[in-house]
Amino acid sequence: MMTDIVLKDCGMKYLTEKLGLIDTERFISLFIKEPFDYTVWYRSQLQGMSVREISNAAKKYCDEML
Repeated sequence: MMTDIVLKDCGMKYLTEKLGLIDTERFISLFIKEPFDYTVWYRSQLQGMSVREISNAAKKYCDEML
């Protein structure tokens, strides 16, 4: 398990590589502006999906957005 600092660094690096700096900041600000409960979101959106299914769906979504 990663420490919080390492996790934040890895997350930021991944986001900026995939989205660029400006869209990464926009993405993060979305969570700051609105209350967001990841557990509720997960249960409503991803429950029952395998990690591979989630990964494939995320990749497909990103490919469509770019």
